[in-house]
Amino acid sequence: MKRRKFLNTAALSAATLAAFPLHGKEIDPSDKTTPLKNNINHAVCHWCYSDIPLEDFLIAVKKIGVKGVDLMGPKEWPLLKKHGIHSSMCNGAEISLTKGWNDPQYHEVLIRNYKEMIPKVSAAGYTNLICFSGNREGKSDAEGLANCIAGLKQVIPLAEAHGVVLQMELFNQQNHPDYMCDSTAWGVALCKGLGSDHFKLLYDIYHMQVQEGDIIKTIRDHHQYLGHYHTAGVPGRNEIDERQELYYPAIMKAILATGYKGYVAQEFIPKDTDKLASLKKAIEICDVSLDA
Repeated sequence: MKRRKFLNTAALSAATLAAFPLHGKEIDPSDKTTPLKNNINHAVCHWCYSDIPLEDFLIAVKKIGVKGVDLMGPKEWPLLKKHGIHSSMCNGAEISLTKGWNDPQYHEVLIRNYKEMIPKVSAAGYTNLICFSGNREGKSDAEGLANCIAGLKQVIPLAEAHGVVLQMELFNQQNHPDYMCDSTAWGVALCKGLGSDHFKLLYDIYHMQVQEGDIIKTIRDHHQYLGHYHTAGVPGRNEIDERQELYYPAIMKAILATGYKGYVAQEFIPKDTDKLASLKKAIEICDVSLDA
């Protein structure tokens, strides 16, 4: 299932969740895993495991050491709270990935949506709320930047008042043709134009490796504007192990060295049959310390 389709899919009922066994097996509560260093706050995107009902998924990933799940909205929050897992990147205010803040025709709806959602995020005890630039549709980067600034300035004061951080995700052009926020430089210019600590970039390592590379230098140079991280292997967006080109331990150390205290969310699409084993290995790969 593609992410954009998953984001628009309603959550399964509690009864269905309770009745659906994880891959046909009962979850053994006595399962053990190696203690993590806890220097990285590990999170994951459920859409990559859409065949596993959310409640079963939460039970399983908590045992792996995952603390947060990304791209969750108000319908999912009660289930996350039930299992003591944080909504590390909230959603539900956006229109779509392609219709965003760079186009004034969507500002009225977006401003209304975000003004409704920001207090909900805060009241639930969460911080991060995703947003998107939208596609260019013939607009220049300068025009789209000005439009984003004009629109987002209508909701940033509310985000500041409620302690919520809006995070615009960076995408590459191969996966998301015509998307405007496709470079760190453009995203940083937007952050500077808004001038608020309550607007950051969701730095997707996979997308930016495909689009521009130089991941570690970018993190070092612009970490003050990067509020959240996603992972995946390049090429293919699959496991982050030795079958792909990025060396994630070094990337995680670079993130740690900036003093980052937020979440790093696994957003790769598992290729191996045992998807949760792939996730566990990814967590272990990213579980680093600066002195080792």
